[in-house]
Amino acid sequence: MEALQSKFQDINELGIYLHIPFCHQICPYCPYNKELFEPDAARRYTRAVLKEIDYYGIIAGDRPVSSFYIGGGTPTTMLNHGMDEIVNHVYKVFNMQCSIHMESHPNDLSEQNLDTLESIGVNFLSIGVESLQDRHLKALCRTYTANEVKKTVSRVVRRNFSCVNLDFIFALPHQTYKEVEEAGKELVGMGIDQVATYPLFYFPYTRFGKEIVKHSPGIPTLIKRRRMLRILEEIFYDSGFERSSVWAFTRKGIDKYCSVTVPLYLGLGASGGTYLNDIFYINTFNVAEYVKCIENEMMPVALSLDLTDPMKMAGWLYWRIYETQFSKADFFQRFGVNFDMQYGKYMRWLAHLGLLKDDGQQIRLTDKGSYWLHAFEDVFSIDYISKLWGNSSSDPWPDQVILG
Repeated sequence: MEALQSKFQDINELGIYLHIPFCHQICPYCPYNKELFEPDAARRYTRAVLKEIDYYGIIAGDRPVSSFYIGGGTPTTMLNHGMDEIVNHVYKVFNMQCSIHMESHPNDLSEQNLDTLESIGVNFLSIGVESLQDRHLKALCRTYTANEVKKTVSRVVRRNFSCVNLDFIFALPHQTYKEVEEAGKELVGMGIDQVATYPLFYFPYTRFGKEIVKHSPGIPTLIKRRRMLRILEEIFYDSGFERSSVWAFTRKGIDKYCSVTVPLYLGLGASGGTYLNDIFYINTFNVAEYVKCIENEMMPVALSLDLTDPMKMAGWLYWRIYETQFSKADFFQRFGVNFDMQYGKYMRWLAHLGLLKDDGQQIRLTDKGSYWLHAFEDVFSIDYISKLWGNSSSDPWPDQVILG
């Protein structure tokens, strides 16, 4: 605890990420840490997370928490199975100065569960819709029809959430441009506040990654993916949305739904990642091992990485690029280094290619830049995730993972 407390000395605010590793089914394309939901496992997991919260509460003290994101897995599997206890304890232990952003599954959003979400303080809700056409829902192994999910969304938007986001996957096998256009128009007509629209990725350790060859017939190429995204961009812009991240579009005047928004954060639960000033570490992915560690009053940390100054700067830049705009002054405030001295030559090159605009104070990605820079980053992201998450999923306590 003493060693960890020293790393909080220069931290003025932080975020919290809570991982819920349970799902009612395992989707074949999903790379995230998850297992099938069981009530007994959820109860033990709840007790373990409560203890982990207490541990970090002592270390974090009264530092303000300005971002709280609950992901998974499927967080809504734990509604009425410990979620309210965990959320209430977070607000009891930490100095919470933020709203709750939570992921959800359409099948979990009954009127009763929506009441529960509102009662525990969820203000920003994301629904994993994934597609609005039955043939693609079937291919993705989603257990609802397009009509059913539309009724669910209609039920949600009548509530008082500050922002309702829909996750939508495009560039599906054999998907047509017309289908993308039809889905885009349906999305904006559903009364939602935000759409996070991203292409289907094939992580090597998922079932889709193992079974589907990337360059087989029917898998859209990079150029087709770009055209599909452009179709969606035009629909969203014409409907009063603006780009709020590389893949997300939010109605103007609405606070966006997003994951952890501050550079430094705590990760709670199995596979929860913690990023402090000079270290990144993750908990074991194995739920049973995570619970066992907490019950034995041990830290569930499986892997850690000491961060050099160039690594910290690169990590900061990666996520600011993901948000599509950032201030050079923020970089200087964070690191005490002039942004142009550190990255100016790269920004000038990217501006020359039309990927971003630099007014001297702020960097802003163009639509072209948002797509191609992230497409380029995804080559490294998928490689990184496949190595770190793939190894961690198969081995609860890996000796090491070589990232590159």
